[in-house]
Amino acid sequence: MRLMQIRNETGQRAVVATLGDRSATVPGFATVYELARAAIREKRGIETVVAAAGHGETVDRAALLASDRVLAPIDHPDPAHLLITGTGLTHLGSASARDAMHKSVAAEEATLTDSMKMFRMGLEGGKPAAGAVGVQPEWFYKGDGALLVGPGAPLVAPSFAQDGGEEPEIAGIYVVGDNGQPYRVGFSLANEFSDHVMERVNYLYLAHSKLRPCSAGPELLVGALPDDVRGRSRVLRGGKAIFDEPFLSGEANMSHTIANLEHHHFKYAFFRRPGQVHVHTFGTATLSIAAGIKTEPGDVFEIESEAFGLPLRNALAYAAEEPVAVAQL
Repeated sequence: MRLMQIRNETGQRAVVATLGDRSATVPGFATVYELARAAIREKRGIETVVAAAGHGETVDRAALLASDRVLAPIDHPDPAHLLITGTGLTHLGSASARDAMHKSVAAEEATLTDSMKMFRMGLEGGKPAAGAVGVQPEWFYKGDGALLVGPGAPLVAPSFAQDGGEEPEIAGIYVVGDNGQPYRVGFSLANEFSDHVMERVNYLYLAHSKLRPCSAGPELLVGALPDDVRGRSRVLRGGKAIFDEPFLSGEANMSHTIANLEHHHFKYAFFRRPGQVHVHTFGTATLSIAAGIKTEPGDVFEIESEAFGLPLRNALAYAAEEPVAVAQL
């Protein structure tokens, strides 16, 4: 099952469920957050709650996307209670890149960069036995719900940004129950938009480079993430692809299990506050900047994977410069 959040022709919100060839609104629910909270409260799976609600109006998902009526796959009534975070150095990449990485991590310890050391830690300890805790990954904070945008909305870089670059990823979507228990709602495509030029100045600038918007959607996949996720990441300029490469995800292409990444995020009590929503991105191995692409305003990022239904598209924009000053009280 896949879920979408939409606005109908009158501007009212609705949830669309797709199961097989049927896509229809879910009666009684205006948001995925409401749906998830009901499932938690009733101690039932989301698919069971959707089935019990019955079928509403049949919809054309592609037409909804084309008319800019598809929203991010989850949000929160108070954006401050939605947190966007992520992990890096988690993916192995293509077979050739994987082989090259394994050869690199065999080098002398003194010659390894901090990034390669962390990547090796993931290779050696990111997939522990069931019930065990593996090595913790790189982790970063992006922002709150004010920075989450949906399909078709621009990804706006600040005026001082040195780059606006895509990161095609899978995001885990979570809601925390009233007892502090995190519940995974599902997974969606995400563009974990970053400033790679700033990051490459010095790895200690990573935290700055991540304070950017993030897009997600259009559809939320309910249930387990496929072990082998395959898709395409494109950068379109003037309607033509200037970058078009495959991206891989799923545990078959990762150095960490999803469970290990989830454990090391939710082990912090701060991330288990009742009612919170989490959008947690799992990393990527495919970047256009690695192919020498310099993005420009108006470029469109396109990420697609058959497992997630409709593609995620967002255009790059830059904010106008605005003065920043601290006033003395």
